[in-house]
Amino acid sequence: MNDDDFGFVPPPFRPDEALQRLRRELRALGLTEREGRFERRGSAIARAAIDGAVLQAALVRRPVRGSPEWQPRTLGSSAQVRDFVAELKQRLAAWGDAED
Repeated sequence: MNDDDFGFVPPPFRPDEALQRLRRELRALGLTEREGRFERRGSAIARAAIDGAVLQAALVRRPVRGSPEWQPRTLGSSAQVRDFVAELKQRLAAWGDAED
């Protein structure tokens, strides 16, 4: 144990619970889940799946109706899931309705 961690041990990461939380948060942002992907107005925006003890997630570089260019992320902690959602919120705000 390190003196810098103040005796705090984060709870173990449970990918199944994290995926359910992530799904709820993405639906709350107005995204629709279809075949493991989350879409807005027919354009893929994000995807996430359990891979062992982590979540494999991805965001699109830019929303397109054809084949999206995915930017993959490995989420192995609740903090990384929160950062993923925060980044998605920023991108959705930047894209606005003009790029849908």
